[in-house]
Amino acid sequence: MEIFIVSVFILGYLAITLEHNLKIDKLIPALIMMALAWAGIAFGLDNFTTWFDSHHSTLVGGFKDLPLHGHEAEGHDVLGKYEWLENTLLHHFGKTAEILFFLVGAMTIVEIVDHFNGFQTFKRIIKTNSKAKLLWVVSILGFVLSAIIDNLTATIVLITILRKLIKDNELRMWYAGMIIIAANAGGAWSPIGDVTTTMLWMGKKVSAASLIEHLLLPSFVCMALPTFIATFMPVFKGKFDSDGEDEKLSKNSSLMLILGLTMIVFVPVFKTITHLPPYVGMMLSLGIVSLVAEFLSNREFSLTTIEDHGHSHGPTLRALGKIEMPSILFFLGILMTVAALESLGMIFLFGKSIIDSGMNIDIFITLLGAGSAVIDNVPLVAASMGMFQYGMDDHIWHFIAFAAGTGGSMLIIGSAAGVVAMGMEKISFFWYVKKISWLAVIGYLAGVGLILLIR
Repeated sequence: MEIFIVSVFILGYLAITLEHNLKIDKLIPALIMMALAWAGIAFGLDNFTTWFDSHHSTLVGGFKDLPLHGHEAEGHDVLGKYEWLENTLLHHFGKTAEILFFLVGAMTIVEIVDHFNGFQTFKRIIKTNSKAKLLWVVSILGFVLSAIIDNLTATIVLITILRKLIKDNELRMWYAGMIIIAANAGGAWSPIGDVTTTMLWMGKKVSAASLIEHLLLPSFVCMALPTFIATFMPVFKGKFDSDGEDEKLSKNSSLMLILGLTMIVFVPVFKTITHLPPYVGMMLSLGIVSLVAEFLSNREFSLTTIEDHGHSHGPTLRALGKIEMPSILFFLGILMTVAALESLGMIFLFGKSIIDSGMNIDIFITLLGAGSAVIDNVPLVAASMGMFQYGMDDHIWHFIAFAAGTGGSMLIIGSAAGVVAMGMEKISFFWYVKKISWLAVIGYLAGVGLILLIR
């Protein structure tokens, strides 16, 4: 059954990469392979010998000898294989739902701000029409914003701004690709910039100050070197043509822009204070932004005496109708499929076998980063947290944070930022491989080299 599940993953992954050739939206194979992978686990549960406890990042001891159903023995409950399956499935769905609702909240806030033409403010601030200068502006913004509001949200915000500046779809795809590299690099040096750095931070593997100290410079190089190389490419030479028209700014445009970005920045603050998952803070932020948006809209309606503007026409519901739901479902399929592979212990055992073979730890982590471009970096980092027993702020944990955070840039489906950009700009897998991947590889290897040189 393991062969069946791995085959489903490979075929589904292949269908995603051939999306444009097959003329099938990528969310369809993602959802099908998720369902088939977990169905394969359910049918073959009695024959599996290992199970990975994702909550504690360890293998379940004696799993092959457990009964299918739990029972009480010696005064305590013994979990059976079906109970482990149900608990693990619920755990992974819960963790995935946290990410998805965080994403929905961030997308909705961005759409509400856009409803008030808030991002038009950025268009007016960015006076240049030089492609090279704009490239540096969005790359540096992506690097900084991702460290503050996480790489996923930073990508959404910047692509939304680009839509106000550049009408050429092909050119905008190039900028989106460079934003992915910048956002993932920026997220790697911040404890709240990426899901994996947050995992290491909350798991007491790294401290915030030490993470920033060790990874800020390598992460900057990872962003700056590809950006510098890209400025010499023909696509970023000369000037870009905008639509030449400025959308009308309302008196509330700047207010909603400031409020929206402030409430997104508030999310990690809320998490630090309450220790609740980030999606809770994002829902609070969404509620506040929606409240202000509805109040301002109702006030405008009352002032202009427009009738029949009922609740269904409010900015919040309009924003919810515009968010990228196909990207949300695609993300669900990818994460839950990888979770199925992780649950069988495949990822953990693979990593452990590499370590036991005597491979140099630095080479292994470098390959782990490359692997995060294919397999989601969250289970890879979770597995490494169970594999290694190094102390807090050991250089190994910093290296893992960098590798897992930036390695995903090498393929567009290797990171949350890439998945969102793929959905928002309709970027194909092979277009990204041909145009952007080699730049991401250069940045990644330069950052790795700098980390090893400094150490």
